[in-house]
Formats: sequence, C-alpha cells, structure tokens
Amino acid sequence: MQDTPIISQSASDLTGRQFRYYDFVMAAFVAILLLSNIIGAAKPAALTISGEQWIFGAGILFFPLGYVIGDVLTEVYGYARARRVIWVGFAAMLFMAFMSWVVVALPPAPGWDGQAAYESVFGQVWRIVIASITAFWAGEFVNSYVMARMKIWTAGKHLWSRTIGSTFVGQGIDSLIFYPLAFWGVWSNEQVINVMITNWLLKVGWEVVLTPVTYGVVGWLKRKEGVEIFDKGTNFSPFKTKV
Repeated sequence: MQDTPIISQSASDLTGRQFRYYDFVMAAFVAILLLSNIIGAAKPAALTISGEQWIFGAGILFFPLGYVIGDVLTEVYGYARARRVIWVGFAAMLFMAFMSWVVVALPPAPGWDGQAAYESVFGQVWRIVIASITAFWAGEFVNSYVMARMKIWTAGKHLWSRTIGSTFVGQGIDSLIFYPLAFWGVWSNEQVINVMITNWLLKVGWEVVLTPVTYGVVGWLKRKEGVEIFDKGTNFSPFKTKV
C-alpha cells in the first residue's frame, strides 16, 4: 500500500477524521495494560546481578510497553485521541478488577481443588487495585500531556527527548502514587522508597532501550496516516472524550 504524503496539521483541524491504524494501536495498548496486570503483577521475580539479588514484580518487564504505546498514540494521533484510549484502558482495568473479584468469590464446584491456586493468582488486595488504577490514570495523562507539549516546544524534532522526558515524568507520577498508596504501612518506609525509585528508573530505562523501536513505529504510522499532528489549541482537560 502506497504511503500518504505527510502533512503537518493542528489537531483541531482533524476533528472527526478516521485513521487507518488508530484502532489497532488502541487494542495493543489495552491488551498490554490488562495482560501486564493479570499475568505479571502477581509474581515477584528475582535476578542475581554482580552477586546482588534484585527482586521485582514480573509485570515491570511488559507494563512499560504501555507507556511506549502511549507515546506513539500522542505523537502520531494527538492528545485528544490518546485521551480516549486512556479512558478505555481505565474502564477495562475497572472491569478486570470487578470480574476477578466475582470469579474468585464464586463457590467452587465439588471436586475442583484449584480454588487456592486461583485465589493466589487472581485474588486481589483492593488497596493495591485502587493504587494501581489511580496511578495508571494519573501517570498516563501526565505522560501524554508532557509528550504533546514537548512536541510543540521542539517543533516536532528530537522525538527521543519527548519519549524519554514524558516517561520520566509520567512514570515518576505513577510510581509516586502507586507504591506509597499500596504499601505504606505494610512495608518499611525505607523499602517503599527504595522499590519506588528502583522501579521508576527501570521503567525509564526500558523507554531508553526501546527508543529505536519507538522511532520505527512512529515513522511507519506517520507515513501510513499521512499526518504530523501538533496539539495547538487542544483542550488538555483529562475529563473530556471528544476528539
């Protein structure tokens, strides 16, 4: 399929426009968000590096991909369309939490001995669920806002500065909300702070490592969609869904 010539446009000039790959990027974002929370969050993992053991939540290997896709959404489709995707992800996380609670609470059938294992994987501490959903919502919106603003400030140049800078701030907000809200008073104060800082730096490090991938995906999507969107005149309120 022939690429469409890229035209720089204000996001407000593209209200109601349909894009070829927007829905696919949205689906990838929501899928990674849910799977990293379902599959990865329940398992603590440990790696030995230079004789020192590092313990981390397994979900950290894949959860940062959501921020990478969030960067792609804002860079290619603008803040307003990224905002819609964040709300879709937020709603999906709420439903996932509700469904997990209902399924775990249902009495098991006679003869089925998997309830304990099921509860250990899908049973949720509601304090952690609330912390996770709140941190995701705030972190993703901050990430998208910084990304959109920096694109205007840099005149669309230096994509790496926007992806890394927005993730640095967005993941910082995410970690600053999640770990104290989920574990303050459960872990020692020192442990909460150490894990919060370590995981924040690991997530930003992932963004740096994946920068070449981000460049490739962003460049391909821009060529296919044929636009270079700048969020001039955009209403940055998170409490809107209109594009």
